[in-house]
Amino acid sequence: MKRTVRIVVGCTLLAGVAPALASKCPPDSVKVGNVCIDTYEASVWQIAPSNTALVKKVQAGKARLADLTAGGATLLSASGALSCASPGYPANFPNTGNWTPVAGSNPPSPGVYAVSVPGVLPSACLTWFQANQACLLSGKRLLTNREWQGAVASTPDPGTDNGTTDCNITIATGPVNTGSRSNCKSAWGVFDMVGNVDEWVADWADLASTCTDWTTSAGIAGSDLSCFGGPGGAGANSLPVALLRGGGWVDGTDAGVFELDAFFPPSQSFSDFGFRCAR
Repeated sequence: MKRTVRIVVGCTLLAGVAPALASKCPPDSVKVGNVCIDTYEASVWQIAPSNTALVKKVQAGKARLADLTAGGATLLSASGALSCASPGYPANFPNTGNWTPVAGSNPPSPGVYAVSVPGVLPSACLTWFQANQACLLSGKRLLTNREWQGAVASTPDPGTDNGTTDCNITIATGPVNTGSRSNCKSAWGVFDMVGNVDEWVADWADLASTCTDWTTSAGIAGSDLSCFGGPGGAGANSLPVALLRGGGWVDGTDAGVFELDAFFPPSQSFSDFGFRCAR
């Protein structure tokens, strides 16, 4: 009887290589556990889908600010003090996230992409629906609440803002450029997770009926605000909300590594609502 002999040496070698490849993240992100988290809060750019070279760079996590500028990309709705800055989002990328493709784009695309680069104002004034789609169009996704909590570890919890290196929590300052506050960095190497702009995460919940702070309720220093836990029942209060994490430049010392807002529906937008992506 003949026997079939399987040679597995090649498979063994490939299996040995795979973990090393899997351990690498694109240049725009850092490894947090087994997830690549964007190093910087998202800036949203309008790029002509016909500029396939730049789109591919964005989706590979290799686009730099110089690439975006040279490629004719337009920064959309950079967060402005107390108001939403122009230009806003194009008509084919509405607040519902139900985008329509630019004519002739292949694959179909609205021409709107989320990018993680330092030295620009983070984009804001967008709904959870838009943030979710902007990540997806760049080959990424929104962080889950659990992933966000992991990535923020050891970011300084604000008490004061010295205006130069601390996390940005001063309403008079408004937003600052991504990565410009050198001390506002987590142990993993992620910038601006506390302050600057609130960050949408993937999770939804019930509308919060009240707020507390972690110092009063759990003895954890920092006075981080937590608005979570809904009333249930019928009516508008039973509609889901999307979670915001970290606090923004309007939140003062309520911002922090445990700050959590379950007050706003995914259709809501404000000048201090931003996001970041993961892959």
